[in-house]
Amino acid sequence: MSTRNITVRVNGVERHGETEPRKLLSDFIRDDLGLTGTHVGCEHGVCGACTVLLNGDPVRSCLMFAVQADGAEIDTVEGLAPDADTLHPLQEKFQERHGLQCGFCTPGILLTARALLRENPDPGDTEIREWLSGNLCRCTGYTNIVKAIREAAEKMSGR
Repeated sequence: MSTRNITVRVNGVERHGETEPRKLLSDFIRDDLGLTGTHVGCEHGVCGACTVLLNGDPVRSCLMFAVQADGAEIDTVEGLAPDADTLHPLQEKFQERHGLQCGFCTPGILLTARALLRENPDPGDTEIREWLSGNLCRCTGYTNIVKAIREAAEKMSGR
C-alpha cells in the first residue's frame, strides 16, 4: 500500500510523518508520534477517550484518518500544561477535586473542557455537563469533574 507524507503542528511543534491513507489519527498520534496520552477506548467515537483538539475544536481522533489532519494544528493532553513543572488550571483542579479515578477518560475530558473554556470562560454546570455528554467516565459520576472545570474557569478568569 502506498504511503503519504503529512505535516501537522502538534502541541505547537511541527511534526512530519509518513502514513498509510487508512491509518487513524489516534494511531498516528500514539504510534508514530509517541504521544500516548491520547487514549483509544471504543474505536467508534462514542466514549471520547481519544478526543484531541483539531484547529481548536474537539474531535474524535479514532474517527479520522491521519491524512485528513495534514496541515492542521493538533493539541493533545501532553500539550495542556505550560511546562514540565506547572499544571494547567484544569489539571490542577482535577487533582484537587478528585475529578479522576482510573484516568482513562481524563485526557479527552480535559481537552473537551479546554475547548469549552475557550468558547465560554464562565460556563454553568448545565453547559459543562452538555459539553461533557460525549465523554464517558465509568468511575467518577461527573460531580467532581464538573466542580473541577467550574473552579478552573474561575481560576483562569482571575475570580
